[in-house]
Amino acid sequence: MFPIHRPRRLRQTDALRRMVRENQITANDLIYPLFAVPGSSIAQEVKSMPGVYQLSVDKIVEEAKEVYDLGIPSIILFGIPENKDDEATGAWHDCGIVQKAATAVKEAVPELVVMADTCLCEYTPHGHCGYLEVGDLTGRVLNDPTLDLLKKTAVSQAKAGADVIAPSGMMDGFVQAIREALDEAGFANTPILSYAAKYSSAYYGPFRDAADSSPQFGDRRTYQMDPANGTEALKEVELDIQEGADLLMVKPALAYMDIIWRIKEQTHLPVAAYNVSGEYSMVKAAALNGWIDEPKVVLETLTAFKRAGADLILSYHAKDAVRWLNEA
Repeated sequence: MFPIHRPRRLRQTDALRRMVRENQITANDLIYPLFAVPGSSIAQEVKSMPGVYQLSVDKIVEEAKEVYDLGIPSIILFGIPENKDDEATGAWHDCGIVQKAATAVKEAVPELVVMADTCLCEYTPHGHCGYLEVGDLTGRVLNDPTLDLLKKTAVSQAKAGADVIAPSGMMDGFVQAIREALDEAGFANTPILSYAAKYSSAYYGPFRDAADSSPQFGDRRTYQMDPANGTEALKEVELDIQEGADLLMVKPALAYMDIIWRIKEQTHLPVAAYNVSGEYSMVKAAALNGWIDEPKVVLETLTAFKRAGADLILSYHAKDAVRWLNEA
């Protein structure tokens, strides 16, 4: 008769636990989001996201250096323009805020991987991710005309030095349109991180404060995914792969770990999970009230994303997480 297996035998000491640990977070798994604004010497804290700031380009460079020194390999840039218009000019103009930030970071820290969020909601007065039909107050975005703006934005970001283009607007055919535009402009080697499964989520609230991108009417349910759907995410992913995506994103992460798992099981591309603003702010609020142990909760959550199949994790906790890992 075989002896009874006792799993607790391998849990008796810290060394044993580390030896048989299946998943472990490292700095290489993390991407740090940054919000760029016009001006200089600006570091304006986002009230709903303690520890997160809107930063002028000079401050973005300082943050980028700190991120790199911590061993985090990448940042993703979001921009808040000085002016907004229906053409989303600030998104695709060569002197746009993300373009300026990308150029400055690559000059200062060339080894850092700079990702550029390729979307339009921060740059339009109505806060939607593209062209709207005249008089339409529901938030239905015109798909194909919006693709033209996304193509211009992606090429402009690549010219400015962005290493990775990350389209997040959930337009049909956006990966193919951007891939063709990048190839034609001489950026065939620039990868695309597609927000392939981006849900219409209540977890985005604090981000809209940070990026000044709240819809002025309607909502984004006509182009972002229904939180009730899972199989649809696999279809979206399949289409994006066919169109040329190099990496795939699931957003949000915490309530969608089943989607991360299903996508990782179905595909062979790297999968990124976005640990979004609402997830961050809930932890911060609880920690500030003394209700939880912030380092333990954050590291447990990030590890859970990796266990679910995430290869990369975009997180506002990234810098703190690395510091806590180094202290462990």
